[in-house]
Amino acid sequence: MIASKHNVTTLILGVGNLLYSDDGIGLRVLERLAARYQLPPEVQTLDGGILGLDLLHYLEGVENLLILDAIEMHQPPGTLLRLEGDEIPAFMSAALSPHQVGIPDMLFAAKLRDLYPRNVVLWGVQPASLEIGLTLSPEVAAQVDHLVERVVEELAKWGISLMPRSSIQLALPQSQKSA
Repeated sequence: MIASKHNVTTLILGVGNLLYSDDGIGLRVLERLAARYQLPPEVQTLDGGILGLDLLHYLEGVENLLILDAIEMHQPPGTLLRLEGDEIPAFMSAALSPHQVGIPDMLFAAKLRDLYPRNVVLWGVQPASLEIGLTLSPEVAAQVDHLVERVVEELAKWGISLMPRSSIQLALPQSQKSA
């Protein structure tokens, strides 16, 4: 899921661990996004796992950062939350996610090193389960397609339009469809 860093101005960062059920929501959204849409070369998706500060170098040259994560907000499972800019570290500083220490630290370090993107948005989902397991809970799984739509909308606000893969397939000459 890591694209070439060349000319990347927008980073979609999925954070979490696929081994802990709903904690993998950000990564599942990245998978669905890649399956449905062709991303332009200036947009990179990144499986950030739980790396935190180790992700800092990916922010070099990035103007738009979209973070997808499971966030403990004491709401019903599957509840969505959108935060922007400085709201993110302040909200996440209350131990809301297993990797919350890393993301606020990364964003703070980005500010110190003058790497902080112009636009930063977080889409968080209230998990139902963070137990060991490879599948999302039904409440969180029901939000995957909705989050893909939110990602497409956020990118559109930043002037980036995505082409659905079905449209790409239809636009190919017949000789390339079977290749």
